[in-house]
Amino acid sequence: MNSIHQLPDSIATFLATPYNLTSDDIAFYNQYRYIKLKSVLNHETVDFFNAKITAQVDSMNQENRALEDRSTYGKAFLQLFNLWLENPLIKELIFSTRLAKIASDLMQVNGVRLYHDQALFKEAGGGITPWHADQYYWPLETDKTVTVWIPLQPTPLEMGPLEFSAGSHTIVEGRELAISDESEEVIQKKLRVTDFKHVIEPFDLGEVSFHSGWVFHRAGANTTSSMRKVMTVIYMDKNMLLKNPDNRNQIHDWETWCPGAKIGEIIDTPLNPVLYSR
Repeated sequence: MNSIHQLPDSIATFLATPYNLTSDDIAFYNQYRYIKLKSVLNHETVDFFNAKITAQVDSMNQENRALEDRSTYGKAFLQLFNLWLENPLIKELIFSTRLAKIASDLMQVNGVRLYHDQALFKEAGGGITPWHADQYYWPLETDKTVTVWIPLQPTPLEMGPLEFSAGSHTIVEGRELAISDESEEVIQKKLRVTDFKHVIEPFDLGEVSFHSGWVFHRAGANTTSSMRKVMTVIYMDKNMLLKNPDNRNQIHDWETWCPGAKIGEIIDTPLNPVLYSR
């Protein structure tokens, strides 16, 4: 290690090394709009960023209410955004070529930009994350979006790993719902009468998932005595256009994550750098 303020050379080299997807991987993602990939990160990398991200979340977190005093959304996780702006070491993970190239290859685009990052820490005893589709919140013109979900520890079913309704990006009903008790009820009822497989699986250390903006997903409660620590990065096609927002959440996202972007133009702002280009 060069110093405590620098990335170890071994991790820097690893994050610059491509993870090669197979044609079957890309076909699977294209059909189901999610995929779980093993050994995307090695143990050294996960352990290093677990420590750095945990410390950063602790410093940024302002939630001091007891779980029972929060809404369903508030019980689901502690949510902190754009850690890359706060910590140059965490930025190395968020901006890594290894992850961004996987996102680009899965979406079959010529490169990706950052939409934003977020830490999602589900506390011991934390509640469910209701069924939802992320892109409800995003003022983005196309569905060329993908989120990488990076557990910072092995994540058994008892901890509330991410669950997917495979192929449910084709469903329109429920897209208009924010994360809430209503979205859990309405979307669950809709999915129950479809043939989409509900995928509930643990995550090994170093295993990550990628899911598209319109595929429905949820997470169970954390019934363990430990924090479920997850880091996420949301990628978009590097040529993504800003659309006219459909709801107040999309207006908020425009102002927060794409400030200065213009409707109908490529979202090219200082907060949305290109992370990978062919």
